[in-house]
Amino acid sequence: MTPAPQRTTRVLSSDAVSICEAAHLLLAGGLVALPTETVYGLGCDATDPLAVAHLYAAKGRPSFNPLIAHVPNLAAARRVGILTQAAERLAARFWPGPLTLVVPALEGATCELARAGLGSVAIRVPAHPVAQAVLAVAGRPIAAPSANRSGHVSPTTAAHVLADLDGRIDLILDAGPCAIGVESTILDCTGETPVLLRPGGLAREAIEETLGSSLLAAPLAPATYDPEAAPLAPGMLASHYAPSVPVRLDVTEVRPGEALLSFAGAHPPGSARAALLRDLSPAGDLVEAASRLFALLRELDAAGAEGIAVVPLPRHDLGEAIADRLRRAAAPRPD
Repeated sequence: MTPAPQRTTRVLSSDAVSICEAAHLLLAGGLVALPTETVYGLGCDATDPLAVAHLYAAKGRPSFNPLIAHVPNLAAARRVGILTQAAERLAARFWPGPLTLVVPALEGATCELARAGLGSVAIRVPAHPVAQAVLAVAGRPIAAPSANRSGHVSPTTAAHVLADLDGRIDLILDAGPCAIGVESTILDCTGETPVLLRPGGLAREAIEETLGSSLLAAPLAPATYDPEAAPLAPGMLASHYAPSVPVRLDVTEVRPGEALLSFAGAHPPGSARAALLRDLSPAGDLVEAASRLFALLRELDAAGAEGIAVVPLPRHDLGEAIADRLRRAAAPRPD
C-alpha cells in the first residue's frame, strides 16, 4: 500500500457553511470525515477512482474490501444500483437509516475501485441530518467507510477520527457523538432472498418482520486473513475493529493484568484485580451498550493492560451486532 500523502486536517463545526465546504472538497477529490447515525464515515467521491485510492491509502484499507455508496434518498439509490423487489420494500421501510443493501450495480454509477471490482454495489441512505445535507449538496454517491485506520476500532466522535487520521484527510465535520454507535446492517439483495452479511444498527427482528420471513445468514468470515477471498460487503473480514491487545470473550474469570469490559454490572471473579473496568451499560440497555462499544474498547486498549476480558452479552436485538464486532476484535490477526 502506497503511504498516504500528508494533508492538513481541519476540524469544523457542522454548520451550513462547513457543510458546503465539505461537499465541494468531496467533489474536488478530497477526503472528508462526516457524522452518520451509526459511526463517523470517511467520505470521498465514489465516482472518482483517484479519490477512492487516496481513501484506501489514508485508511490503510485492503483494496478488495468494497465501500458503501451513500446517497440522500431512494431516487438517488436507483441511479446507483438495480433494486430488487425485496430491496425496494426494505428501502421504503428503513431508509433513511442504518441499513445497507447490496444490489446489482449500474455500470458507471460508481467506480470499479469503490466496488472492489464486483458487479454489485452496497448502498445506504443515512439518517443523520449532517450527512444528508452533505450528500444533497454534493449530488454524487459518496463512498464512506468508517473514519479510522483499517482494523482499528471504529470512531463515534470527531476526536476518535482525529486520533486515527490526523494528517491523512482534509476535513472532519464535528456533530458530536453518533447516536447508534455500530455500523449499518448489511443485506445481500442480489438474489431473490435477502441474506444477512453483517449485523448492525438495524436489528434482524425488524427486518424479518418487514419481509415476513427469516433472514438467511452468510457464512462467517475465515478465521485468518486470506488475500484471495474478496468479501461481498464491508466489515466481513474476520479480524476487524481490533484493539492492539488480545480480546477474550464470554469470560468467567478475569486474569491478572487484563482490563474488563462489563455489562449490566456483571463482575466475574478477578474483577477486583482488573487493570481498568468499564461497563457498556450498567442498566443493561443494549442501545446504550452499542453506542458506547467502540469508545470503551479504545479506552481499554489505551490503558496499558495485557488484554481485554469481555463478559457474556445478550445476543438479541442490537446484542447480535455487538457480539459480531467483539468476535472480530478477538479474531486472530496476521503477523
